[in-house]
Amino acid sequence: MKMILIAALGVSAALGAEVPRRPKITGVAHIALWVHDIEKSRAFYKDFLGFGEPYKLDNPDGSLALTFIKIDDRQYIELFPEKAAGTDRLNHISIETDDAERMRVYLGANGVKVPEKVGKGRIGNSNFNVTDPDGHTVEIVQYEPDGWSAREKGKFMDGPRISARMTHLGITVRALDPAMKFYRDLLGFQEFWRGSSGGTQLSWVNIRVPDGDDYLELMLYGQTPSLASLGTLNHICLEAPDIAAAAADLEKRPARSAYPRTIETKTGVNRKRQMNLYDPDGTRTELMEPRTVDGAPAPSSNAPPPR
Repeated sequence: MKMILIAALGVSAALGAEVPRRPKITGVAHIALWVHDIEKSRAFYKDFLGFGEPYKLDNPDGSLALTFIKIDDRQYIELFPEKAAGTDRLNHISIETDDAERMRVYLGANGVKVPEKVGKGRIGNSNFNVTDPDGHTVEIVQYEPDGWSAREKGKFMDGPRISARMTHLGITVRALDPAMKFYRDLLGFQEFWRGSSGGTQLSWVNIRVPDGDDYLELMLYGQTPSLASLGTLNHICLEAPDIAAAAADLEKRPARSAYPRTIETKTGVNRKRQMNLYDPDGTRTELMEPRTVDGAPAPSSNAPPPR
């Protein structure tokens, strides 16, 4: 009887090792973008949108490796000098977990290619990268108590920020089913809304992180997008409690004179007031109110995805 119990415990342990539990995914941490002119991009995100730049990292030769634009204590936009002109501006996206090592083991046990160990970034946070079904690099990050993010908590947020929160990131998706298997079935994201720009074909699917309020917007396409449209599809969304007030604020800012586009507000398919702004590389920053125009939820689309 004792030998049977020991054997059963051994089987249970083996099964537990084979199927580790997923740690928490608490939010969308950052988006990283390739930019062709770092000073013009700084002017857009810092001078026009009002965000702080808490730190930057240099290459061994002293040139800029990347710089950080701070939205809040847990969310950033990372700007990388481009390595090739005329390419997709999206470098990678990042989601936050409470245990990077457990996430590495969990993903590896479920067939995702992962590194042999979790690394420590130059700003002191634990992280590693995986690739989603559309080839996007997804950084998994765990903020560490001794990392620079924690060190600068509460700092670099006293500027005229047009928003205090990044609600979601949009990323391009060619085939919906593989993306949903990765983000929903494996990572635990929860779908809550589908939208169609034309009514006959599904345009995007919104999926919320399992342990927080941030979400990803899966931007669906049939024909391969042009470089110009990639900047619209791969996008940033910032929360604006009052979109009319935000537009009026932006119009009065000194940096408005350097922004070449018209600022227009509208009501989107999701029945939320919003506006679109574009950085010097054409990457879209969407400002959007958190509620629909009348407080009632917008109906989810039943249109089929692109083929």
